[in-house]
Formats: sequence, C-alpha cells, structure tokens
Amino acid sequence: MKEHLKPVLSRSLIIALLLVVQILALVLVVLRFSDRYLWYSGLSHFLALIVVFYILRDKSNPAYKLAWIIVILLLPVFGLLCYAIFGNRKLGRAASKKMEDLTARSARNYFRKNAVLPYMESTDTDGAAMSRYLENYAGYPLFRNTETKYFPSGEEYFAALTSALRKARSFIFLEYFIVAEGEMWDAILAILKEKAEAGVDVRLIYDDFGCLITLPSNYQRELARYGIKCCVFNPVMPVLNSGLNNRDHRKICVVDGNIGFTGGVNIADEYINRKRRFGHWKDIGIALSGDGVWSLTVMFLTMWSYLTGKIEPFEDFRPSVIHTVTDSFVQPYADSPLDREHVGETAYMNLVAKARQSLYIMTPYLVLDNEMRTMLVNSAKSGVDVRIITPGIPDKRFVFAVTRANYAPLIEAGVRIFEYSPGFLHAKSFVVDDKYAAVGTVNMDFRSFYLHFECGTLLYGGDVIADVKSDFTETQKMCREITAQRLAAQPWYKRLLQVFLSFFSPMM
Repeated sequence: MKEHLKPVLSRSLIIALLLVVQILALVLVVLRFSDRYLWYSGLSHFLALIVVFYILRDKSNPAYKLAWIIVILLLPVFGLLCYAIFGNRKLGRAASKKMEDLTARSARNYFRKNAVLPYMESTDTDGAAMSRYLENYAGYPLFRNTETKYFPSGEEYFAALTSALRKARSFIFLEYFIVAEGEMWDAILAILKEKAEAGVDVRLIYDDFGCLITLPSNYQRELARYGIKCCVFNPVMPVLNSGLNNRDHRKICVVDGNIGFTGGVNIADEYINRKRRFGHWKDIGIALSGDGVWSLTVMFLTMWSYLTGKIEPFEDFRPSVIHTVTDSFVQPYADSPLDREHVGETAYMNLVAKARQSLYIMTPYLVLDNEMRTMLVNSAKSGVDVRIITPGIPDKRFVFAVTRANYAPLIEAGVRIFEYSPGFLHAKSFVVDDKYAAVGTVNMDFRSFYLHFECGTLLYGGDVIADVKSDFTETQKMCREITAQRLAAQPWYKRLLQVFLSFFSPMM
C-alpha cells in the first residue's frame, strides 16, 4: 500500500491543482471585463435568460431546474460558468447514442421471449405492473428459477463472494465503483491472478473517480501483467467538464454465468469493517443463482462493449443448462443517465405506491425531490407503517444535513425515522408488505436517480423477503428514533443551514 500511496496522492493533487488553476483563470477573465460593466452586465444577463429558457425546456427534474435557474439569475456570470461545467448531466450525444444502441441491442437480441411475466399477470397484478415497467423501459425481464441469498453485512457478502470466485471455471466479471488496495482487494486479487493464470477469462471495470485516491494511476496496466482484462470508466481528466458528473456506481460480480452478486458493497476494507472510517459500516448484498444471473451478465457485457467499442459475443457467456427451480420471481435491472428514463427512482416510486401495510427503507442518503417526498407522506397518511433508517455517523456532512432537512415533513405525516447509532449505514433496500423487496446500488438522492449508472434487483415473494425485513428489524434495534422533539431541540443555525443546503440539494 505504501509504495502506491505517493503516486496516488500525486495524481489527485495534480488534478486538483490544475482544476483550481482553470477556475482562477475563469475568474480573472471575468474581472478583466468588469471595467466595461454596462456592456458586460447586459451580455451576461442576456445569456442567462437564454440558458434559463433552455433549462425550462429540458425534461429533467423540476427541483433540479429550479435550483439552477435561481443561481443563474442571481449570479449570471458565475452561475453560467457553474452550469456549463456541472449542470449538463450527460457525457454527450455520441456517448448517449452509443449506450442507447447497445441497450436496445441487448434487449432485442439477448433476452429470449419472456413467458414469466404472463404467468405473474395471472397471479399478482401489482407485481406484474412493476415488472412490466422494468421490462419495457429498462429492457430487463422478469425471471423465475432463481435462488436468492441475502447478506446482512459486508463481511458475509465478502465470504460468499470469495468462495464463488474460487470455484470459477470459465469467466469472472467484476464491475465496481470503488476498488481500494487493502485486505479485501488483496484477497480477491490473489484469486483473480490464480484464475487468470489457469485460463479463466477475468475482467474488471472500475470507476476512475471512485478509485481516484484508492488505486495508482494506470492500474489497469498492472492488472494486464497478471492476465486480468480491465476497463476504466470515464477517466478523470484535469479539465473542467460536465462529464465528471456521470459515474459507474454499479456493484456487480458474475462467476461463470451461474452466480451473480450485487448490493451496496464495494471492494474496500471499510465495507467489511477491516478499517474504521465512520464507526461501524453497515452494508448489505444479495447473490442470485439461476436464470436471473443472465441479466447481470448482460449488464456487464453492455458496459464492457460501451467502453471498448467492441461488441462482445454475449451468448458465449450464457450457461446452456441451469438446474434451479423456484416459485418466486426476481428482476435484476440497470439504470443509465444517458437516457430520459429514471429507472431507479421510478422503481422505488412503484414500490411506495404498492405499499398497503408496511414500507421499510434503508438508505445512506435521503435527498428527496418533491414527488418522492409527497408519495412517502401520502403513504404514511394513508395508514401505511413507513419506516426509514439512515446513518448515525455521516460520510458527507453537507449531504447528511440535507438528509436531516427532509425529516420534518415526513415525521409530521407519520413516517418513523431512525439513525443507525453504531456508525455509517450504506445499505440500500426496500421491503413492502412482506411481499416485495429491492436490493441494489441506488441511493435515494439526485446523483443516483439522475447522474449515475446504477443497478438493482426487484424481488417478488420467496423467503428472501423475510430475510430483508428481518435485517431491517434487527438494524432498527441499534438505532435512535428521530422525533419531532429531537428536531425542535436542534440549534437554530443548524436548522437554517439544513434549509439552505436542501434548496441546492439537486446540485450535490
């Protein structure tokens, strides 16, 4: 670790310094024209109005648009600069078209005619409605004959993951937002080296921003020496650009097409509590065995094809026979910021809408837009037992302040909110009426809903639903409940800061 620390810090420092230099240069340009105030002010306000009309025509979230419009109108010059750098939420038209074509190709060519959804329609109309949305707008179908195993901790997830990796015979696909050198990655890397040497097709995708301070620069070259194929998603360049917004936040592992893993766990020591950063780290994961693993394989190969520019022979990685028979249903799905469909948020909204008795949520961030907040409030007012667990120790203080700013209207409506006292809660799960559940990578915030590549698994029935709910119940015992009295006891300046930050939450 020590031998890589210096280059890692040097790369981060150089990028940060170059970005600061560019920002200062923009400021100097602005000041240079300040002596021509009337001409300069008129032009900046004219450009601001044009951009505001452009934003109004955009189909993005209203809260996101409103925050940018106010900033641009109040501070035309700096607001325009900030919007040009951070306001554009996509990598570009070419990237969007490329991903759109690949996703459509996957949905058209790699999923066989689905007879599972018609069967569900005859037994569960609510579940079928949610499933139909994911199939039609995300492109990922419903599956039966898939066993599921829920992991209530990163430690259990890690043990199962390494066990599966050791059994690999054909291929190993890994896609993670964060890979950090340490005990967890060392154990996994040792297995990957061994498997690559034995002829197993080993591939890794990691997000460059997520690994900016955890891996050395050009780490993919080192992996190539071991026979491990590697792609780096959206490399961080020392240039101000809006592409920095879009990150690959997925966590996927597929072994031989027979078993697949996803959830909140990245490959870093804090996720398995070998390193303490924010107290005890609470995370979750899920393993699929059977037909449903194919969707995780397609997700990975679609991203791999996007990054390499070469379309992989997807069917070569599909197991010919899978001996698994179950009565429950699973539906792994992916979400991309390069289209107009907010799959992750809509999947959550559909779950909220289906709740009749109970709705239990674990999320590290509670940064809500008006639509999601209204749905949660209405659900609680309708008599649904709505409970939400958030972290007790935050990893990002400003985002945590916005999370707490969302407490008051929810609690007032009857939602019960708990903070995980031992430390940071990174789990993302929904449980509805002991009937449906969702486990994946999607946080309840603007970045996950609109900016990141994400994935999740919707679960319909089966024993795994009880496992997810039981974990929620056990986790709640380690939490402190946030009441209206607790909120009122906060210092006035903290409440004021929360309100201020919540207004700008769409930009965070």
